[in-house]
Amino acid sequence: MNKVRSHIMVCGGTGCIASESDVIIKNLNDALKKQGYDEEIDVIKTGCFGFCGQGPIVKVHPDNVFYVKVKPDDCDEIVAEHIVKGRVVERLLFDEPITEEKVKEHSRMNFYKKQYRIALRNCGLINPEDITEYIAFQGYEALGKALTDMKPQDVIQLLTDSNLRGRGGGGFPLGRKWGMAANNASDKKYIICNADEGDPGAFMDRSILEGDPHSVLEAMAIGGYAIGADEGIIYIRAEYPLAIKRLEIAIKQAQEYGLLGDNIFGTDFSFNVRLKLGAGAFVCGEETALIHSVEGSRGEPSIKPPYPAAEGLNGKPTIVNNVETYANVPAIMLKGAEWFNSIGTATSKGTKVFALAGNVNNVGLVEVPMGTTLREIIYDIGGGIVGGKAFKAVQTGGPSGGVITVADLDTPIDYESLKGIGSMMGSGGMIVMDETDCMVNIAKFYLEFTQDESCGKCTPCRIGTKRMYEILDRICSGEGEAEDLHKLRELGEMIKGSSLCGLGQTAPNPVLSTMEYFMNEYEAHIFDKKCLTGTCKALAKYSINDNCIGCTACVKVCPTKCITGKVKEKHVIDQDACIACGACYDVCKFNAVVKP
Repeated sequence: MNKVRSHIMVCGGTGCIASESDVIIKNLNDALKKQGYDEEIDVIKTGCFGFCGQGPIVKVHPDNVFYVKVKPDDCDEIVAEHIVKGRVVERLLFDEPITEEKVKEHSRMNFYKKQYRIALRNCGLINPEDITEYIAFQGYEALGKALTDMKPQDVIQLLTDSNLRGRGGGGFPLGRKWGMAANNASDKKYIICNADEGDPGAFMDRSILEGDPHSVLEAMAIGGYAIGADEGIIYIRAEYPLAIKRLEIAIKQAQEYGLLGDNIFGTDFSFNVRLKLGAGAFVCGEETALIHSVEGSRGEPSIKPPYPAAEGLNGKPTIVNNVETYANVPAIMLKGAEWFNSIGTATSKGTKVFALAGNVNNVGLVEVPMGTTLREIIYDIGGGIVGGKAFKAVQTGGPSGGVITVADLDTPIDYESLKGIGSMMGSGGMIVMDETDCMVNIAKFYLEFTQDESCGKCTPCRIGTKRMYEILDRICSGEGEAEDLHKLRELGEMIKGSSLCGLGQTAPNPVLSTMEYFMNEYEAHIFDKKCLTGTCKALAKYSINDNCIGCTACVKVCPTKCITGKVKEKHVIDQDACIACGACYDVCKFNAVVKP
């Protein structure tokens, strides 16, 4: 029997599977068998590497060679050249031409070199469907340590000393929350994992569950021991079928290995985990609304206090934390509070995972130490703005956050700093916008989302966000009035101050922050009836400048035939007939068609 001498790791996250990574795995195995290397080389489906914009990704160990944008047809070449002949397939390497140092160690690429993985430590490194691989990387050692060497209060004290704060957005200290539940006597307690992840563009929690589900199960069991709970529930949206599948596999394997169930590690502690599928309601990111949904009721928030740590699921003490928060716990248990405190800022310890998206070159999942600046994430890790366009703003905190402009790009990322510039950490969505984005339209997009996701329980959120959206829609349609600016501010402040839960209290933030930093765009929409970026179709009036050579390309693609002119002469757009579709702008090769 031949000994395995090399592993080919293939991203098995949702994004890469959508780009045929399953076919790539099959083709690699077929190519290895054809070359007679199938017993020496293992092909492993793993979790997300984070470099999502360059997927599917294939990484060869121990060579540490990182191939990007791999297609099924590339597999024969990878095996024939790299595996058989020892030659790196340079056309599949990132950022050609690539130095020898980057070939040897992909972590030296700009995308990775400023990252520090704790929550994502095993993603891209292990097969998430094989518990033995998780165990090989110290999996379940933290649970064993807790159950055999520590008392419940010792676990809580360690996590309190670590200063780990909840990564779901609020940043509440984990140790304090767990301590509250532990101190509330009850015949039944619950540990809940919030895997609903409702922010537009966010995929942090999904990727952790797809790439390292056992880290969350282990942390929930540790939490159960710490507070005296014997039941855990993972509340996950039904739109995450791959994460659900891998969680089901992980739960079954953990039960078979005696790491979930009765008398874990030979102790008198028992703990079981079940899944509860949600319908993807953004409001269920609020813990009391989530609990009501688990109970089978409508997902609506409750007035607090009492807090769930005192009266939660079925009226019993309940802990609710999100996926990323739990993923940090086993590492802290093994490495200690002092280690975790050595990372981050004075008030925000550890790392934070962000889903970096929008008009940035390197779209993907990044994990950086707290205190890393926005500029470092967008330019050093993200590779700057697509097409070399000018940076305009970045939205952090999803629909609950605000826009951050170039003036604050050097702000260190932590809970307090982001609040200080009018935004928030949120769960980790980070949307980058460039000079072509209309900020009024961006605000309208977020308001449409939040008013649609409002549970409707309280009037300020139910009616107020609807009215704000209607005003923004009028402005983007060219029907805005000067009084609308006052109405937006007044409504926004009223909704923030009187809504029942965090969804309503933060819903006006995108509008108020864009009004603060980009009032000129609101005024152009209202007074000049122009969208300065040409995004809002009703206000986008294209024109043709003197660069026009009369090639007639724009005439041929115009759906309304509103462009006239002779061959080799400057053309003209009939503004009354133009529907602002942008076809002429897209086809012109001479920069002759311009937006307003």
